Amino acid sequence: MDKKLRNRTLLLLLLAGIVAFVLIKVSGRQPVAKISAVKPFRHNIVSSITSNGKVEPIAPFNIFARLDTFVEKVSVSEGQNVKKGQLLLELNVKDASSQLANAKSRLLRAQEDLRAARAGGRTDDAARVDGDLAKAIGDRDGLQRHHDSLVRLLAEGAATKDELAANELALSKAQAEVNRVTAVKKEFERQVSLDTSRGDLAVQQAQSDVAVLEDKVRQGRITAPTDGTLYALPVKAGDYVKMGDLLAKMADLHQVRVRAFIDEPEMGGLEPGLPVRITWDALENRTWAGRTEITPKQVVSHSSRSVGELLCSVENAKLELLPNTNVNVRINSRERLNVLAVPRGSVETIGGQSFVFVVKDSVGKTVLERRPIQVGIADATNYEVVSGLTGEDTVALPGDADFRDGMPVKVVNLDTTNVPGGNGASN
Repeated sequence: MDKKLRNRTLLLLLLAGIVAFVLIKVSGRQPVAKISAVKPFRHNIVSSITSNGKVEPIAPFNIFARLDTFVEKVSVSEGQNVKKGQLLLELNVKDASSQLANAKSRLLRAQEDLRAARAGGRTDDAARVDGDLAKAIGDRDGLQRHHDSLVRLLAEGAATKDELAANELALSKAQAEVNRVTAVKKEFERQVSLDTSRGDLAVQQAQSDVAVLEDKVRQGRITAPTDGTLYALPVKAGDYVKMGDLLAKMADLHQVRVRAFIDEPEMGGLEPGLPVRITWDALENRTWAGRTEITPKQVVSHSSRSVGELLCSVENAKLELLPNTNVNVRINSRERLNVLAVPRGSVETIGGQSFVFVVKDSVGKTVLERRPIQVGIADATNYEVVSGLTGEDTVALPGDADFRDGMPVKVVNLDTTNVPGGNGASN
């Protein structure tokens, strides 16, 4: 009896152990993960680069002060649209006007002196020199004729040697006077030539002075060099300005340039002619279209970034984009039409290799399979799938569970919204 009881006790203990083992195994079994999934779908993908930029005028006109003076009057306001030739501001040019009057007076005197020099000297001086020379020559020629007459008379005995000697002495003095007056005339003519050269230089200098001062006086009236928008006016009436100080900036702003700062890793996809979309936080509902023009030629430091500066031309028909404003830039660098795509969140990349988890049926259960794929371009939400998937596959979407190869799962939400013939999400 004791033996039967012992055997029965051992059997009950064995059964209890088996039951306990089964209960432990059942209680330790992990629940099957519930996941969402999606079918790869056909999609138009536009790869874009987003960054920030600054608006610049394409052909700005900077107007500077041409003299040291005061601003007398300002006729326009900053931001105003102006026409070519329109008066912008006036500077005080009273001192320059006075200097101009003096310079014009000096020019008239210099021109008069030059005309006199070119005419052979001043009329009275030239007449006096010519008269003196004509008189000396006349006196000498008269004495020469008398000398010739005395020589004949002496031969005939009608004149004396003393008379001839006295005439020869007078003739010698007359010739000396002719030589002296001739030398005076030559010196006068040399001086006239020098005066002509000096007169040319004096006239040129006076003309230059007049031109400079006339320009300064004209600069007292600052007018618009072209039609455009006056986007900077840093002076006001009463301000003192020095030569070279900035008075105004203006440009035609119907088309502007945006200097976009593109991070170095994204520069490879840039080329001229790509479509550009500009937004400005100050006008949230407005967008401006443009094109890339000049791609970066070097990488520079900008704040804490290494960037290339991309120049884009942008239409600004309503003149809403102002120079030096900070804007948002989106460049559509590449486009793929009707390509197979999956959501970006379903793609993982390790060591340069991209992969997804594909949902597979396996011997009475559903598991995940780690599938390497090749991706192409991407937009904000989707990746282009170049190879590794077909439209018949089902791709797991990330959730609370950490996916692993062979992991049992249960699909509770299958998104077929983008699948041709699909009716949306299904459970």
